[in-house]
Amino acid sequence: MNLVYATFVYPILYILPAYVANGAPVIFGGGKPLDMGKKFRGARIFGDHKTIRGLVAGILSGIAIGGIESIFIPYMLLVSALLSIGTHVGDLLGSFVKRQVGVKEGGRLPVLDQYLFFVFAILFAWPLGHLPNTWGILFLVVLTGLLHISTNFGAYKLKLKKVPW
Repeated sequence: MNLVYATFVYPILYILPAYVANGAPVIFGGGKPLDMGKKFRGARIFGDHKTIRGLVAGILSGIAIGGIESIFIPYMLLVSALLSIGTHVGDLLGSFVKRQVGVKEGGRLPVLDQYLFFVFAILFAWPLGHLPNTWGILFLVVLTGLLHISTNFGAYKLKLKKVPW
């Protein structure tokens, strides 16, 4: 594999289902809260912004991207399913932690907000192999941070989100 492909192109192709799965609920979400309004230790489990429709749309959107990628990279369909599921497990865990430590819905918890979905996506897909190399992972860490800032700000400007983070 050539250096540019291994360090930049393949890592983007690999993580794209997770990025799409993470962003799709902003566009396709809404509806019934996943936690059905229930509380744990006096605080909502996830909050109103984590919905059944958003979860399903996110996972299916990520898998759809993997289906397209699998035309060229056959193993990406299964990888994308695990990346998409892992993305939402990480995102939901982040929401749960934020509610338990008293961060209100829409509030910030730096690092956790930007990277928990990414870490869980990688952890879920890890057993299948095919991970980007070390330089590719480092590139994705930087890219994920930058994309998190820019896409959230863009969604805010488009009035898809109420806060720019």
